[in-house]
Formats: sequence, C-alpha cells, structure tokens
Amino acid sequence: MPTRSSEAVRIAVLADSDTRWKWGALTARRIAPSTSVELSGFLLRGRATPTARQLAEVGVRADDLREVTGNEFLRAMKDEAYDVVVLALVGGGVQAMLHGLAALGLERRPVVVTGYVGVVYEKLSDGLLLRHGADVVLANSRHDAERFRAVYEGVGADASCVTEAALPFLGGAPYRAEAGRDTVVFAVQPSVPESRADRTYLLRRLVEHARLHPGREVLLKLRSKPGEHTTHLEELPYQKLVEKLPGGLPSNFRLVYGHMGEVLDRTDLLVTVSSTAALEALHRRIPTAVLTDLGVREALGNHHFLGSGLLASWDQLDGGLRPAPDAEWLARQGVAAGGPPTPPSGSPHACQGVGGVGGGSYEAAFDEARKRVAELLLVPALPAPAPYYTPTTAPGYLPALLARHHLAPDGTPLAGAAPKAEVTGVRRVVRDAVREVARGAYRHGVQRVAPVIRRMGEL
Repeated sequence: MPTRSSEAVRIAVLADSDTRWKWGALTARRIAPSTSVELSGFLLRGRATPTARQLAEVGVRADDLREVTGNEFLRAMKDEAYDVVVLALVGGGVQAMLHGLAALGLERRPVVVTGYVGVVYEKLSDGLLLRHGADVVLANSRHDAERFRAVYEGVGADASCVTEAALPFLGGAPYRAEAGRDTVVFAVQPSVPESRADRTYLLRRLVEHARLHPGREVLLKLRSKPGEHTTHLEELPYQKLVEKLPGGLPSNFRLVYGHMGEVLDRTDLLVTVSSTAALEALHRRIPTAVLTDLGVREALGNHHFLGSGLLASWDQLDGGLRPAPDAEWLARQGVAAGGPPTPPSGSPHACQGVGGVGGGSYEAAFDEARKRVAELLLVPALPAPAPYYTPTTAPGYLPALLARHHLAPDGTPLAGAAPKAEVTGVRRVVRDAVREVARGAYRHGVQRVAPVIRRMGEL
C-alpha cells in the first residue's frame, strides 16, 4: 500500500507507562499500512516511566528507545521525519502534545493516532475531549466507537476521527482444559479497589479459596513490584498486604509476575474486579468472573460488565460457579465474536487468536484504522492539529493543563523549558542517577508517607 515514501513507514510512539508503551507499540504495528516499519520509542519522563524490568516483561521492542520530556519529544518531531505518531498517554498529555505539534508549524507533519489502553469506564467525556485533535482516535470496540462519536457530536466537534479497532494485545491460543490442571488467577489492579480494607478483603477471600480447594493452583497475578509504578498509582501493593495476613499462606497459593498472555496460557478461571485482563481472557474463551463482592459501582469499573453474564461473588465461585458470557455483549466489546481467524499464509499481520470486531476475524478489526492511516499518508500536507480545547473554548482550563507540560497557551515551550542539546558522557550518568533517586523518593512518598498522613488526617 503506498505511503508518502517508498521506504519503510517511520512511526514514533510516545508512552508514559509500561502498559501504555505496550498498547502504543503494538498499535503502531497493527495500523501500519506497510509490512516494513521503523519503530522509534519515546518514554515520557515522569512518575510512571517504566523500568528496564517492566519493559522486558512487556516484551515489545523498538528499533530505538529513549527517555524524553514533552519538549524534547516535540523537538524530535521537528528534527526527525516521522510518518506516524502514536500518543499513548493520559488525556492531558495527549492534549499538550497536540498543541505542541500544532505550534511547530511543520510543512509535513506526521499522522497522529491515539486511543485508550483498556476498558473506558470513567471520565469518558473528559478523556475523549482531551484526545480530540488527533487524526485518528481509536475505539477498542463497536460499543466504544458509538460512545466516542456521541461525545464529540454532543459538543459540536468533528467525530470523523473516531475509528473502530480493538485492543492490540488480544491473541493467544483458544482455551482448552487440560487433564490434571486446575488454575485460578486473580488479576490485580493498581488502583481498584483503593482502600486497604477492600484490598485486604479480596486478598483474604482469594487465600480462603485456595484453602477450600487444596487441589487447585491459585495465583495472584501482580502488575508491578514494590517501588515500580504502572499506569495508575498503587499505594497499597498486594505484596505488602500478603505479609500481614494471619495464618500464613497455603502451599497452593502463589504470587506471580510476567507477561499476562503467558499466565493466561495456564489459566482455567480468570477472576478480577474490572481489569482489561478480563477481555484478554474472554477473547481466548477462558472462563472469566468479574467480582461483585464490593458492589457493582462506577468507582470500581465493574459496571462496564453489566449484561456480560460475568458478574459473580467469591461465595458463588467457592461453590463452583463458572459464569457464562453473553454472546451479544462479547460481540459489542470486540472479543470472541467468531471462530479462530485464518489469516493468509505469510501475512505480516497474522495472529493466532479468536474472532473479534464485527463478526469477522480479530485481525480484520484493524483494517479500518490501517486504511485511514494510509489515506492520510497520501495527503501532501496535513493541516495542523485542531483540538476542541483552545484558549477560546476553554480559557480557564487549557492554559494550566499545557503549563503542566511546560507549554504556553499557544503550544510553544514556556520560557526556560526549551530542550537543550542531549547530555552525554559522565554528565548523563550523573543526571540519570539523580533522576532514579528522585523517582525512588517519590515512590516512597506515595506508598509509605502519603498513606500515613492520610490515616493521621482521619483520626
């Protein structure tokens, strides 16, 4: 498929956490209108910048990878020619980069793509309007695409950017029970539920489930190690709570890290509150349960699964319940809607998995996005990004948001924030060491000091 150049498509991915790097990098390869891709990774410097261990666990490689500030990324967009940019950031970061790209005034700018890393269950309007201005706003399902368009049309913004696709990391072999294997996995979330009491309750019930079923392997699937951050803050890591459980742990209970797909390879029941891991499991037809023990509430995100047939309590799971998913709900979510796909032999996009969006194969879910990107690459000079939020439409909101990313209201770098030449040699080693110490101090403050202050305030 033709692009602006007969050479490889050059794609830059800017991500602010390990999970968003995974989403952004895999999305980049899914939507590339060419079999030849040069992928450059940019990790936004901040509290959740992934560690080397987290990047290795994600397992998605780039041709080059560097850590940058927002202004350093914008300078790279000016100095280096990219065909496509994938913004895998929180909404505020996306909005800032859109205004920054517009202010560059590039004669030939890259196609800008953004979206969501998982289930969109909160701040729908807020997050979507912050992403407006990208050429392509990816929706992970038909359900999301309809909601996204309704939000944009509701404020009078152009909704043509909304493009239906799917989560790019679905796949793996369809579930098959194995004789002698009986494994239950609880997929934790960094910020859901939030309180110590709720998290301790879920952990206690998981351990009790292991004691009730001594012949069953029960795994607590963790997202990050203590001191690491992922997409959301985790003030109360389950690793710390496990240490405080009375009575110790049964021999059939274990804590596990690693790639979610590899854990799912040996899972017979996936249990979660509202993790995107549920969609990964459902896509492979692995029995899945979404917990109702703490209520079905927007704050927990499990309300997203209303009508799915997956809602269940630990009491029911202890008694042997295996929820049966609703086929119509699955189809609207872009997972397990058909049989295993049969991509052409040698296809660069071939992926083992089960059917998905629109009743076709999972891979077909990305056809529309790939076509849209290819069409935009043929435009000789794309106009500057035009977000819904401007100093005119949001004068009390936008300037402060841009300032947090060291940008002025017009998208140019604030005084003193312009990126300087890259530091090298000993100065770079010292700088990186200081940054790591600062991150460690921040994480200690979040996980140790902040909870203590909060408890003192409740006295």
